[in-house]
Amino acid sequence: MKKILLGAVALAAFAGPAFAADMPARTYSKAPPPYTAPAVIYNWTGFYIGGHVGGAFAGDSTFQSSDARFLGGVQGGFDYQFAPNWVVGAEAQYSWLTGSNNNGVLFPGGTLVTSKNDQLGSVTGRFGYTWGPALVYAKGGYAWRDNSNIGASVAGTPAAFTTDGNHKDGYTVGAGLEYMFAPNWSAKAEYQYYNFGKTTFTSGPADIVGVSSRNDEHTVKVGVNYRFGWGGPVAAKY
Repeated sequence: MKKILLGAVALAAFAGPAFAADMPARTYSKAPPPYTAPAVIYNWTGFYIGGHVGGAFAGDSTFQSSDARFLGGVQGGFDYQFAPNWVVGAEAQYSWLTGSNNNGVLFPGGTLVTSKNDQLGSVTGRFGYTWGPALVYAKGGYAWRDNSNIGASVAGTPAAFTTDGNHKDGYTVGAGLEYMFAPNWSAKAEYQYYNFGKTTFTSGPADIVGVSSRNDEHTVKVGVNYRFGWGGPVAAKY
């Protein structure tokens, strides 16, 4: 019995190292890298509609008062983002103006000239650069206004006159900043200049014949757009 026990101990002592040698080596793995949130990518491509409010200031006060007038209106358009931070698009815009020049401009010979312009419209191209939710852009194109009603009177009595045209069509240029503040929504601030050429009196009271006035408007607007089909972040970059 003693011999059997001694033999078992000797066998275990001999087999232990061999058994350990046959066991596979323990493997180690690196800890996973810390989580990094994906970078948000904003996409301006798509259609939009919106509204705006602001003020208009006549550039030439020969026929118009230079006082500020309130304006409000609507706009709609389409943007396309490419390469990858540039944005090109087209926009149509229409504005109503209040506070037309009812007091008029009095000329040295006693002739009072009044004018009225209460609607502005434009169809423009738009080109800009975006970073994140912000877009800075420039715009330019065709401009339209209602048929500006010019009147002349002497001592309160209407006076007959003629001008060289109604100057309803012109051009516009502007620039602005737009910002995506929520899914499908963006806000903008914009300056836009409208020019409709010059109007010249070709006949009428002597003190106004030959007098010309530049037909232009400086406008400042703030507005909100609703963008269809997407809003804010549309993709993630890891």
